[in-house]
Amino acid sequence: MATSAAPSLPHLVPTRPLRPLPPTDGPDGMAPRVDGLAAPLLVGRPNLGDRDRLMARIAEMLDRRWFSNNGPLVQEFERALAAHVGVRHCVTACNATIAMEIAVRALGLRGEVIIPAFTFVATAHALRWQEIVPVFADIDPRTHNLDPDAITRLVTPRTSAIVGTHVWGRPCDIEGIEAVARRHGLPVLYDAAHAFGCTHRGRMVGGFGRCEVFSFHATKFLNSFEGGAVATDDDALAEQMRLMRNFGFQGFDHVTHLGTNGKMTEVCAAMGLTSLEALEEIVAVNRRNYLAYREGLAGITGVEVIRYDPVERNNYQYVVVEVDPDACAVDRDALVAHLHAHQVMARKYFWPGVHRMQPYRAEQPNARMLLPHTERVAERVLVLPTGQQTSPAAIAAVCALIREAIVVGAPAAPASH
Repeated sequence: MATSAAPSLPHLVPTRPLRPLPPTDGPDGMAPRVDGLAAPLLVGRPNLGDRDRLMARIAEMLDRRWFSNNGPLVQEFERALAAHVGVRHCVTACNATIAMEIAVRALGLRGEVIIPAFTFVATAHALRWQEIVPVFADIDPRTHNLDPDAITRLVTPRTSAIVGTHVWGRPCDIEGIEAVARRHGLPVLYDAAHAFGCTHRGRMVGGFGRCEVFSFHATKFLNSFEGGAVATDDDALAEQMRLMRNFGFQGFDHVTHLGTNGKMTEVCAAMGLTSLEALEEIVAVNRRNYLAYREGLAGITGVEVIRYDPVERNNYQYVVVEVDPDACAVDRDALVAHLHAHQVMARKYFWPGVHRMQPYRAEQPNARMLLPHTERVAERVLVLPTGQQTSPAAIAAVCALIREAIVVGAPAAPASH
C-alpha cells in the first residue's frame, strides 16, 4: 500500500501458480485433510487446565450461590495474580477492554494519547469510546513494538499519556518509552494483553508504568473464559478502579464515585485460577510447538519465525512468521490463502493496522504517512496455530504446506552454461 513516506508494497503473486489443490471434497468446499492435520487447525484454540479441578470449583460456587459481586473466587484470583506478577494489586474486570477503559478514566486521561497503530483495535477503542483521540505512532520494525523516537515527534500540549503494547509478549522498550514520558511529564500505561508470564530484564510484566492491563480472553495464554485485570503498585489508583468497576459503590448503599459494571464473575475466576495452576504445562507445550515451527521452517528463503529473547521468560503463545515478498515468490496473503485452502486457519495480525480501520481511517486519513514500518510489518506478519491441541505432526504438516507454497511459487533456477 502506497504512502508518501515509503515505497508502495503491492501484493505479489506467485511467479508460477501454486500447484492446483486437490478436489474440494472437505467441509465448506475446502480441500481434504492433509496428513497430520485435524481440520480445521485454528489460531487461538483455548488452553485448558485440570478439568476436574475446574468443575470442583464450579460446584463449590453453585453450592455457595455467590456468582458475582466480588465473590471468594474473584478475591482468590486477584491475590494469586498479584503474587505471580509481583505487584500489590491486580484489579480484575469482565474483560480487558473494560479494564483498559477503567484504567484510562481512573488516570484522568483526556485530549490525545499516543499509542501504536500495530495493536488490537480495542487499544484504540478504549480511548475513543471516552472521547480521547488515539494518536498513532510507528513501531520498531525489529520488535514490532512502539518506537520511542516516533513518540517524541508526536507529543503536543494536548497529549495526556502514552500507551505501549507488548506485542507477541515481547516487552516494549520500557526504558526508552518512560524516558520520553519523563521529559514531557506524561504517565505511561501498557497494554499487556499478550504478555502475562513474560519478563523484561528479569522482572515480570505487570509492574511497569502507572499500570498494565492484562487480557484473560479465551484465546490468551492465561484464560478465564473472558476477563481482564489491571496490575499496579499504586494503592490509590487500585482503590479508585475497584470503585469504578462496581458502579462506584462503597458498601451496600453508598455511591461515592462515577462507575460502571465491570465486575468479573465467579465462574470466570474459577477458570482463571485453574489456568493459573497449569501455566508451566502450557508454557512447555507452547515452547515445544514454537521450536518445532522454527525447525520446520528453517532454511526457507523469505520466511522468518520471530525470535524470543532466550534470557527472558516468555509464554510462547504466538508463533509469528514474517513473509518477505522481495525474497520469495509469494506474498503473505497468497500464503494465507494456500493454508486456508488446506484448513490451516492462519491469521493476519494486526492487519491492516488500526489507523486503517474505522472510525480512525475517516478521522485521521493521513496517519499512514507517519507509519511506514507499521504498514510494512502489517503486510508481512502471519500467525500460525499453536496451543495444547496442536500436535508435532500437525506442525510438521503446516510447515510442509508453507514450504510447498514457497518452493512451487518460486521462479525456476537459471539454466547453467
